[in-house]
Amino acid sequence: MALAPQESSDEPASGRERVLATAYDLFSRHGTRAVGVDRIIAESGVAKMTLYRNFASKEELILAFLERREQQWTRAWLQAEVERRASTPAGRLLAIFDTFGEWFAREGFEGCSFINVMLEVTEPGHPVRNACVLHLAEIRAFLSALAEAAGVEDPDAVARQWHILMKGSIVAAAEGDLQAAARARELGELLLARHGAAG
Repeated sequence: MALAPQESSDEPASGRERVLATAYDLFSRHGTRAVGVDRIIAESGVAKMTLYRNFASKEELILAFLERREQQWTRAWLQAEVERRASTPAGRLLAIFDTFGEWFAREGFEGCSFINVMLEVTEPGHPVRNACVLHLAEIRAFLSALAEAAGVEDPDAVARQWHILMKGSIVAAAEGDLQAAARARELGELLLARHGAAG
């Protein structure tokens, strides 16, 4: 399920957009291994030629999906939401877990696509795996910038610790822990206090 609002338009979606939107929905909910090209073609309502004219391979389509996931999940939803909820850097770090709490409670909670796909593609150096690692690094860069603005001494270390809390809470929520986000927020408060974060 797409987390960011979809733009509405009176124009019919292009074949490329229909393929990518369908792949986004299916890959987000089911992973990339479980979803074949034939299913994407059937659910998007495009011809096989249309898919391959726009995406030379399933791998290329997965890479496009990951890029869109960063745009819609990381930037348009998570970053925008924490900036809306809090005005200080430390507050924004904690607001991640408030945002996660609502996400975890949604029907159809799908977890982190970057983690899910990275675990599906175990081959070192594979372009899809590398893309997942890079997209996760973009999230850490956002966390590091917030930690630095909050005045912590080693923002990279705090960002890595914060990312572990985020990823751990996502896994715990997938296990059924309804308090995963609140538990992670409590640990985050301890972490900020330990590092003397301002605000």
